[in-house]
Amino acid sequence: MVDAATKKTLASIPLMRVKAGPRSGDAWRARLKEEYVALIKYVKTNKDNDNDWFRLESNKEGTRWFGKCWTVVDLMKYEFDIEFDIPVTYPTTAPEIALPELDGKTAKMYRGGRICLTDHFKPLWARNVPHFGIAHAMALGLAPWLAVEIPDLVRKGIIHHKEKQGATTDKDDEKKEE
Repeated sequence: MVDAATKKTLASIPLMRVKAGPRSGDAWRARLKEEYVALIKYVKTNKDNDNDWFRLESNKEGTRWFGKCWTVVDLMKYEFDIEFDIPVTYPTTAPEIALPELDGKTAKMYRGGRICLTDHFKPLWARNVPHFGIAHAMALGLAPWLAVEIPDLVRKGIIHHKEKQGATTDKDDEKKEE
């Protein structure tokens, strides 16, 4: 089931029409243009709704993407580097989004900091090939992952806000008392 907010977000992201991957020459350039248009529209919609939460850029070929993403937990902004490569089988295969600095901090992550999208997002992507693109991966893959995992990691004391790096956690205090 998809909630109303998700449907509204999806409706604001243009669907892709060109089914092409990085090895498709001119067709890839056409697909890449569609990807940029969709990303720009999605970012603009987010800003209009006061929901700005990521920045992305790519290499010249559009095969390597990198930037920053962030979320707010308890009025504190947590920011992370983001990176992913476009698979050669794209758009049949969704990109594997990675937050390298969180590598090994949660079970919902693979080696290299790639977030787990297997159960929920990848089946949705497969049903919507070639219409989904990078903006859809951000909206339906990374955004929900951040919304669930980061507050959990903060609550467990696994990650700390940069301003509190020197501060101890409750678990540290308990160990000192023993």
